[in-house]
Amino acid sequence: MKPRKLVMIPGPTPVVRSIQNQMGRETVAFGDPGFINDYKELLKDMKELWKTEGEVFVIAGTGTMAMEMGIANTLKSGDNLLIVSNGFFGDRFIDLAERKGINVDVISSEWGKIVPIEDIEAKLNEKKYDGITVTHVDTSTGVCAPIKEIGEMLKKFPETIYIVDGVCATAAEPEYVDDMNIDILITGSQKAFGVAPGLAIVWAGPKAMERRKELGRIPEYYIDFDKWLPIMNDPSKYFATPAINMIWALKESVRIIKEEGIENRYERHRKNARAMQAALEAIGFTLLAEKDHRAVTLSNVLYMDGVDDLEFRKILGEEGVVVAGGLAAYAGKMFRLGHMGNIDIHDMISTIAAIERALYRLGIEVELGKGVGVLMVELLK
Repeated sequence: MKPRKLVMIPGPTPVVRSIQNQMGRETVAFGDPGFINDYKELLKDMKELWKTEGEVFVIAGTGTMAMEMGIANTLKSGDNLLIVSNGFFGDRFIDLAERKGINVDVISSEWGKIVPIEDIEAKLNEKKYDGITVTHVDTSTGVCAPIKEIGEMLKKFPETIYIVDGVCATAAEPEYVDDMNIDILITGSQKAFGVAPGLAIVWAGPKAMERRKELGRIPEYYIDFDKWLPIMNDPSKYFATPAINMIWALKESVRIIKEEGIENRYERHRKNARAMQAALEAIGFTLLAEKDHRAVTLSNVLYMDGVDDLEFRKILGEEGVVVAGGLAAYAGKMFRLGHMGNIDIHDMISTIAAIERALYRLGIEVELGKGVGVLMVELLK
């Protein structure tokens, strides 16, 4: 009998049964009173959990669309934007901004490292920047940027809008919009929320909403805050058809988060990640991200000598676990392992055991059970 496949990629992440059930409900009219109430409750919870006096927008779309929405509603052609890039997805902001005629400067790190805060501050002192983007966790590198400390530093630059890409971080890494001086936080439904792909989520703090007013009419239509704000304030109104079942699914995800406690959820992700990373190192792998800046949502795992990427991932799939390949210069040199959302201890043990079996089948010297043992010890601390 073939083993059940564990999808352990950096997203989409596994969807638990209670969330699947919400996606499988009979769809109702967008004006249904029950749905309107559910949408209202979700939006209220999203603002309270991520602590903003501003707004949150939950609409049909992707993380990339959320990135574009954040840019479009706070910056205009001719503005200056500083992009802080820790990898492949940080660079995505370049194309998004340049297509709007925004002047872009990029400050990048070596893959596996963060951009030091003092370097960011020095760059901001060179000229006036209307905005800055930072990717909280870049899935290409597994690096977690110090967004809280960057936000504190940005208090020296009150005219600069702080845009944080939380696609692979939100609901796993601590993020509090107003407390961390974040103006725009963007994410999608399919990663640490443990919901299927399909929703774009954007928090806009008070300063971001004020900037939107200053911009007046913007070229974009579907992603214009002004088009969606009346609906976010009163979901009985209509602009574009909401993703009804996806909103139910996200509401169930948020219910799970509230039941667990968001701070407990952050701690669970931290503990699970450090255990998984210790187990991978015990097997003989090395991790791309520097130890002090490793994400809790995924690990980017460099192969030891003698491992062929495609063959390893093929055999690992036969053993019941699907992981993602490396990107750009690291394609073929590493695999990317997600461990976020509603992934539990059983999934983690099964994954490490499957990795050990795959290496054994490849003829790589490995002490079977060592990684699982380290994982268990770390989890029981």
